[in-house]
Amino acid sequence: MSKINKYIFLGLLVFSINVNADEFVSIGDFADQMVTKHGFEKSQIINWISQAKKKQNIIRLMTPPRRIPGRKRRGRPWYKYQRKFITSNHINNGIRYWRRNRHILKRAEKKYGVPAEIIIAIIGVETRYGRNKGGFRIIDALKTLSFDYLRRADFFRQELEHFFLLAREEGSNPLTLKGSYAGAFGIGQFMPSSFRRYAVDFNGDGRRDIWNNHADAIGSVANYFNKFGWEEGKPVMKATQVRPNAVKSLLGLKFEPNYTLAQFKRMGIRYNGNESDNTKVMFVDLRTEIGTAYWVGFKNYYVITRYNHSKHYAMAVYQLSQEIARIYEERYN
Repeated sequence: MSKINKYIFLGLLVFSINVNADEFVSIGDFADQMVTKHGFEKSQIINWISQAKKKQNIIRLMTPPRRIPGRKRRGRPWYKYQRKFITSNHINNGIRYWRRNRHILKRAEKKYGVPAEIIIAIIGVETRYGRNKGGFRIIDALKTLSFDYLRRADFFRQELEHFFLLAREEGSNPLTLKGSYAGAFGIGQFMPSSFRRYAVDFNGDGRRDIWNNHADAIGSVANYFNKFGWEEGKPVMKATQVRPNAVKSLLGLKFEPNYTLAQFKRMGIRYNGNESDNTKVMFVDLRTEIGTAYWVGFKNYYVITRYNHSKHYAMAVYQLSQEIARIYEERYN
């Protein structure tokens, strides 16, 4: 064996040791799927993926904390989550963002029926009004999560598929686009599938640039909420009281607005709002510093959770939006 061939052999041996065979097949199968379904060149897909890097820190960030046997994991309480987002800095920067983009926001409100403060709060919570859009290469994140993170590999392979499609549709280089460690990107942090379904060219320049163009980002967030059924002029959520013996049964309900206020009242909700008894609602509980508090959530609350499936997230967006709107109204209207 020549010296050169010896080095090649050793290199292939190291490669075979460090690369899981199933992973290699999965990448090949994925490339074949992109050819069959979407007409890509297999060599192009393989070339792009081969230039993506496995990021161990992404796997660490995505892996849930290890559970201690016998101990129930409660997670971070709402009041700690609240301190992170409902701050004077977030509120004041949201007001400034509204002032800078007031004409675009007004147009988005009119077209999609979504309040400016909700759009602003989403962008504030997601990227601090576009200042923190993520520094990971999206292809690195999606490659890592598609082939090295078995927990949700199927989901992330679908997102990788959408990512290559959006790169082709938008004329973008998939090796240069950046976003979060989970593959979300842009001012509003869309996943690739959401980008393809809901992103809009809101400034009419022929491109959906949610990375740098705030008009496109604002229009895209508003369109997302509109498509998920935002009800213009309707409430999001309201605080309520609950009979102590009713809490357990209410907590067992699905986290969806599949129930009526009449049903809730029969179950033990002490609600004093003006909404009709046939209004569709859901039950929301959050841990405050003085104990657990309860809310009635309406369809619009549920729509916020379609952006991020977390009751903490939805409450942060709602409370931030209300504070921004209150102060903006006092100062400028």
